[in-house]
Amino acid sequence: MVFHTTVSKFKAAYPQLEELAREGINVVSSCEELLFPQLREPVLATKLDQLCRRTGARIVGTGVNPGFVMDVLPLCLTGVSREVRAVHVQRVVNASTRREPLQRKIGSGWAPEEFRRRFRRGEAGHAGLRESLALLAHGLGWKVSEIKEVGDPVVADHDIRTRFLAVKAGQTCGLHQRADAKRNGKVSLTLDLKMYLDAAEPHDAIQIEGDPPMDMVIRGGVAGDAATVAALVNTAGRLVEAEAGLRLMTEVGVPRME
Repeated sequence: MVFHTTVSKFKAAYPQLEELAREGINVVSSCEELLFPQLREPVLATKLDQLCRRTGARIVGTGVNPGFVMDVLPLCLTGVSREVRAVHVQRVVNASTRREPLQRKIGSGWAPEEFRRRFRRGEAGHAGLRESLALLAHGLGWKVSEIKEVGDPVVADHDIRTRFLAVKAGQTCGLHQRADAKRNGKVSLTLDLKMYLDAAEPHDAIQIEGDPPMDMVIRGGVAGDAATVAALVNTAGRLVEAEAGLRLMTEVGVPRME
């Protein structure tokens, strides 16, 4: 078993994963795009899946977000639904409490326009939001139209200093990123992520429009750093019990501490 924690993009991770799969080694990865690799790289996903099946390896992508809060957890809640018409998820993260790489990745200290330029080029923003939406749709058996994703900087209204960096008022202190998809002409899946320094009232929230309707809030939110380690370790035992191949989190059993 290898715990793989190197890159966010599946295409960049592929050579590393291919080498492990050729040796029949099982992999639990934090690569965000590996949550649903078929979305951006269907050819590579099929190739890796076929290799794993030949060698007996199993590979899965997971974590807190993506991997649990905005995708697997909402799916679990629908387990008591008679009908689901729409699923909406919101996550607010106080990035001041998080590790330095994350604080820099969300654009802290950049000019707002610089954040916008980098987001358009795919060089900034949270990785894996579209994959979370795709996994949600897949788990519900829904065929959705094109997934739309937008991102904007959150601009500091006061000077902010963390353990790692300083941001002046008027500079970027984080991001507001959103993704949605339509089903039968109506927006039926929405993910809304706010991750910025000094964010007030961090939380994770899920609303399910259906029968019965549900509205769940985790006050304080799920702390990403420590919980990500737990997510990887707790997935390992279930992964080795799954069939060989490139697996999804919806194929390896209910998440739980092991």
